[in-house]
Amino acid sequence: MSYTAHPVYAVTQATVAPRHQSGYAATRAPQNQNPRTPNRRKPHESEGGKRNPRRRRRTLQNLTLAAPPPPPPRFVGGAMAMDAERRQAELIGQFSAQAAALSSAPQLAALVLEATSHPALFAFSELLTLPALSKLAGTQYASSLDVLRLFAYGTLKDYKSNSGSLPALLPDQIRKLKQLSVLTLAESTKILPYDQLMQELDVSNVRELEDFLINECMYSGIVRGKLDQLRRCFEVQFAAGRDLTPDQLNNMIDTLSDWLGTSDSLLHQIQEKIKWADTMSEVNKKHQKEFEDRVEEAKKSIKADIDLRGHDDFLSESGGIMDFEEDRIRPKRRRQPPA
Repeated sequence: MSYTAHPVYAVTQATVAPRHQSGYAATRAPQNQNPRTPNRRKPHESEGGKRNPRRRRRTLQNLTLAAPPPPPPRFVGGAMAMDAERRQAELIGQFSAQAAALSSAPQLAALVLEATSHPALFAFSELLTLPALSKLAGTQYASSLDVLRLFAYGTLKDYKSNSGSLPALLPDQIRKLKQLSVLTLAESTKILPYDQLMQELDVSNVRELEDFLINECMYSGIVRGKLDQLRRCFEVQFAAGRDLTPDQLNNMIDTLSDWLGTSDSLLHQIQEKIKWADTMSEVNKKHQKEFEDRVEEAKKSIKADIDLRGHDDFLSESGGIMDFEEDRIRPKRRRQPPA
């Protein structure tokens, strides 16, 4: 695989200074060519033209720095998928409008050839449902419908097994069918061995296979992944979806119906849990209020008991004081001598 340098990344030998290899291209500004105004003395030279050892520091006055080229853009899988779907919808709309405007079978067959050779179109099932293309059935161009059906649901291996009943494909159609074959393989597994890919794509060597995966699949945006040369496999990280066959569509409908039933059952269980949680919350609030009321009653009872006991103690202490005072102020009797 030969690579050509991008114009942004092309750097001539004359623009790179030998001592500046830090990612910037350093070039010396042109000297003054006017003989009447001689060049100024360089910073590292003395008046006599000799090099001044005291000023050996290299300055950047006469150097112009060119910024390095920006890296190539990185694509995100979600944005890439949205752009691809939008592009597919636009192309399908264009071909549908063209088919509606055509009436003759040769023109419709040429339109099928153009659609299956288009480098950016990878969805064909909607074209099969167009009423205009149904006019090809029963004519000498009926094989165009088979080709369109092959590009919608088939692979290169299917074409080889039915090549006797199908017309010869153009190189662009062969390349498109190989791309669609990679998408079909990526639907079932994300690790695609090189041997399997070479057999399915009719490729003779690894170099040709890797060139096809890079140039025709990754750069076109239908696949993103990693080429593992050590393990001899292609690790798929993203792959565009293909058209669904009627059987696949029925299976998908059944799967979605089962998922919908499971989701409804799970939603009902969640709602029951929410009701139970609300009921338990009300019960807990009621118990909490009853507990707080009992605590408040106990506090009031204890406070009343403390107040009553304090009053009784105060009265008993006051009675003792009064008795003491009466004893103190009572006159003492004189003790009479014995007779």
